[in-house]
Amino acid sequence: MSDVVISARSVGKTFGSGTDKVTALDSVSVDIFQNEFFTMLGPSGCGKTTLLRLIGGFEQATSGQILLEGKALNDLPPFKRPINTVFQSYALFPHLTVKQNITFGLEMQGTSRKQADGRAEEMLELVRLEEYGDRVPSQLSGGQQQRIALARALAPAPKVLLLDEPLSALDLKLRKEMQVELKRLQTETGITFVFVTHDQEEALAMSDRIAVMKSGEILQIGAPREIYEAPTHRFVADFIGDSNFLVGELVDGGAGERAVKLAGGSVIALSQDVSDQRKGAVTVSVRPERLGLIAGTDANADQLTGTVSTVIYFGTDTTYQIDLGNDARLTVRMQNGAGAKADFAEGDRVAITMSPDAVRVLAD
Repeated sequence: MSDVVISARSVGKTFGSGTDKVTALDSVSVDIFQNEFFTMLGPSGCGKTTLLRLIGGFEQATSGQILLEGKALNDLPPFKRPINTVFQSYALFPHLTVKQNITFGLEMQGTSRKQADGRAEEMLELVRLEEYGDRVPSQLSGGQQQRIALARALAPAPKVLLLDEPLSALDLKLRKEMQVELKRLQTETGITFVFVTHDQEEALAMSDRIAVMKSGEILQIGAPREIYEAPTHRFVADFIGDSNFLVGELVDGGAGERAVKLAGGSVIALSQDVSDQRKGAVTVSVRPERLGLIAGTDANADQLTGTVSTVIYFGTDTTYQIDLGNDARLTVRMQNGAGAKADFAEGDRVAITMSPDAVRVLAD
């Protein structure tokens, strides 16, 4: 997965002018590789859909370039780009059969009827709807219509398939099923998928890499595990999953290691390589499931301690809210089942355990 298919080079996009000017993208650069499931993740207004539309040719960049295999796309209209798009609405022709919906675009490109029919059969088999070719869209469920929209988009074998929140209209169970199907289709076809979503779970479940976006910028790009386990910014740590945030000061932890000293005097060891030049107050994050609890009487002098304020049982795990004092709280999530440690009750005095590799020092 080393060949670059799509490149954005210092791409900017503004809408309006003067006092009404809005910057949707601010000098964004990114490479997307061949046979990759690449996801742009972020809240509404972060610029992810704008970047997708620039790649597809539905918008023109204000500055910078979009490249396909090294060749500029800026002046090419959508229909001349070897790129297809699946939108939130399935946009199937209601008066055509499923098979005709798939063959329509192929025939418009000059493919013979016989070849188009053959390709439609292949696509129906790929999306596992071989027996639905003669039905019309109104006779299909939402998930089936989504699969037909995918089959239609994949039929011309584009180099890149753009997906603009295509699962947002589906119910939760069907959305989870389609996540598996989308990843399967991407793997089997070898086509580069560029997926846009605000749903963290979708991004983590399907992606080879994720670009987390905020306010027209890409804050971090990485594999799902890297994004989750090693966020670089507070926004990334906060947007993907649950996280605890603590403020402290970088200090010498001994043996050449750095540590963070909290306001109350507790010291948190770090395994992260933090620049020796970095000084002053820092924010650290730690995921609730990376924390543990022991009885407060077993704590050492440097350990973070508090009082259990809330206990919530979820079946597979139990979540504890720990009051640290001075209006500071931590959330701890502990697995239930065989081998689980003893339960704690509201009012218990506890100490928090954490391994150094669970703690991340964040950028502003």
